[in-house]
Amino acid sequence: MRVLIVDTSEMTGGAAVAANRLMDALNNNGVKARMLVRDKTTDSLTVAGVGGSLQKKWCFLWERLCVFCHLGFSRKNLFAVDIANAGIDITKTREFKEADVIHLHWINQGMLSLRGIKKILDSGKPVVWTMHDMWPATAVCHLVFDCRKFVTGCSRCPLLPSGGIFGDLARRVWKRKRRLFRRPGSLSFVTCSKWLASDAKRSKLLEGLKITSIPNPIDIRTFCPGDREEARRLLGLPQERRLILFVAQNVSHANKGMAYLAEACKKLSGGQDDAGDGLGVVMLGGSSDELVSAFDIPAYPLGYLSDTVKIVAAYRAADVFVLPSLSENLPNTIMEAMACGVPCVGFNVGGIPEMIDHRKNGYVAAYKDAADLARGMHWVLHEADSAALGREAVRKVSVSYSQHSVAMKYIEVYNQAIAYRHYRL
Repeated sequence: MRVLIVDTSEMTGGAAVAANRLMDALNNNGVKARMLVRDKTTDSLTVAGVGGSLQKKWCFLWERLCVFCHLGFSRKNLFAVDIANAGIDITKTREFKEADVIHLHWINQGMLSLRGIKKILDSGKPVVWTMHDMWPATAVCHLVFDCRKFVTGCSRCPLLPSGGIFGDLARRVWKRKRRLFRRPGSLSFVTCSKWLASDAKRSKLLEGLKITSIPNPIDIRTFCPGDREEARRLLGLPQERRLILFVAQNVSHANKGMAYLAEACKKLSGGQDDAGDGLGVVMLGGSSDELVSAFDIPAYPLGYLSDTVKIVAAYRAADVFVLPSLSENLPNTIMEAMACGVPCVGFNVGGIPEMIDHRKNGYVAAYKDAADLARGMHWVLHEADSAALGREAVRKVSVSYSQHSVAMKYIEVYNQAIAYRHYRL
C-alpha cells in the first residue's frame, strides 16, 4: 500500500509534527508512506516539496489579501480565517499518481484550494482527512470556542464583520464546502481526539460522512525518560530548582494561556507554605525571551529549538509540564512530556483530559482557573509521588500512542477506504 500524506509544512506546527510521525509509524509497519508539502525544510528522501517559489508566495498572499479585504482591512483575525480560494494542484505530481491513498492533514494558507480538493476527490483515489482542528467542519475558522453555528450551517461568522460590500463570506464558503463533501467518492475523516470527533459529528457539513478517532503517534524510543541532572547540564538550567516547563511553537500566542501560567506561578510564590521557594519556569518556543518579566519566579527562556536531543532534554529536565491552553486537540507537547516520564497539568478542555488521567499521571484543572492550575502544580510538586506519576505517564503513552498501535488503526481506515472505492466501482 502506498500512502501520500499531504500537509502545508514538513516540520513547523503541531499538525506537521504529527503527520511526520505518522509517516514514520506507517513506514515502520509495512506501509510505503511519503509526505508532500509546500514548505520542505529537510533533505529527507521520504518528503517531497510541491509548487514553485512564486506560485507558493502568490497562493499564500492572494488568500491573505482576500481575507484582509473581507475583514475591512483589519489585521485582527487575519490568520484565524482560511477561505481556501488559492492553492497548488497536487494531482499532476508523480507522488500523487503513484499513491493508493491520499491522506490530507493541515492543508491551509495556500497549500490546497477547495478547487484543488475537488480535483483530488474527482481522481477517484480514496481520501482520508485527519482533522487537527475544526476547519474541515466549519466554513472558515479553525477554533470554534463557544460558537455553534457549524451545527446548523455557518453564516455571519463572528470572526468577520457583518454586512459590508462583500456579503456573507462564511456562508459562501460553507456552501462550496457542502457541495464538495456531497460529491460521490471515498472520503473519510479522522480526528486526533474523541473531543474533536464529538464536535465534528455535530457539523452539518460532515453530516453522513465517516468520522473516526485515532490519536497521534510518538516514537517512544526517542521520547523516553532519562537523567535529569545531565539534561539540565546540557541546557544550562539550575540543578537545585524545581522546574516548571511550558512548550509552544509561539509561547506568546494568547490561545496558549501564558497569562494563566504566570498567574498560577504568582499564587504559588505568594502562598503561606513557601510552595514557591526554589521554583523556576522554563519556556521553550518562539518569543519566550519577551515573557520573562511576566513571572515573579526565575524564568529560563530556551527560545525555539529544532534539535530533537535538546527538546527531549528540556522535558527530562522538568519536574512538571504545564499547558494552560484555551483550546487544544491532542497536544504533541503533553504526549512528549508524558513519554519522558514528566507529570502534566492542563485545563479541562479539548483532548487534554483524554491524555492526562486526573491524579494518576497529572492534574486536570478547571478551565481558565489559575487558582486550580496552581493547586495542580502544587499537588504534583509537593504532595504526590512524582515517581509514580511519571511511571503512569510512560505507561499511558506506550499503550495509547505508540507507533505500532496508531499505525494499525490507520491501516484499517485505509483498507476500508480502498474497499469502499472498489465496491463503488
